[in-house]
Amino acid sequence: MRILMVYGTTEGHTREICNFAAARLRARDLRATVEEAGNDPGHPDPSVYDVVFLAASLHVGRYQPKLVEYARTHHAALNEKRSAFISVSLSAAGQNPHDWEGLEQCVARFTHETLWTPSAVHHAAGAIRYSQYDFFKRLAMKHIAAQRGEHTVTSRDYDLTDYNALCDFVLGFVGTPAAQPA
Repeated sequence: MRILMVYGTTEGHTREICNFAAARLRARDLRATVEEAGNDPGHPDPSVYDVVFLAASLHVGRYQPKLVEYARTHHAALNEKRSAFISVSLSAAGQNPHDWEGLEQCVARFTHETLWTPSAVHHAAGAIRYSQYDFFKRLAMKHIAAQRGEHTVTSRDYDLTDYNALCDFVLGFVGTPAAQPA
C-alpha cells in the first residue's frame, strides 16, 4: 500500500506530526511518503497513491494557502480515493465547545474552498513554539493561553499533540490496527 502525506506548516509542527505518523506506518511495512505542499501544483501527484492524508495547521482561522491550493488543484483525485484531513490547532487541545464549533466551521470553509470532501477528519492539538515567535506573537500567545486558564512560560515550547490518538487515527484509516501504543 502506498500512502502519501502532504502538509502545510507555519512553525514546523505539522511536518513533525506527519513524519511521526509516516514512521508508524513504515514500522508496519507500509510505504509512506511525506511531502510539503508547494508552489508546483502537480507535485506530488496523489493519483498514484492508495491513501492520501492532507495536514495543515490553523492560524487566525485559516489553513496554509499552499495546502489549500494543493487540495483545490487535486480535489477530483482526492475525492475518488481514500483521503483524510488532519487539522492541527491549539483549540483541539481544549474542551471549550465554542472552540470546537470554530474548528468545525474552519474545516467546512476549507472543504468548500477546495471542493474536497475528506473521508475522515482528525483534529490534532498543535504546539506553542515560543522559541520561534517574535516579542508580539509571544505576548499574544501567552495572553491566549492565560484566557484559557493555562499557565505557560515563554522560555520553553509546548507540544500539545496526543500522539497515541494521532497514531490510532492514521493506522485505523489505512486499515492497520494500532496494536502497540505509540
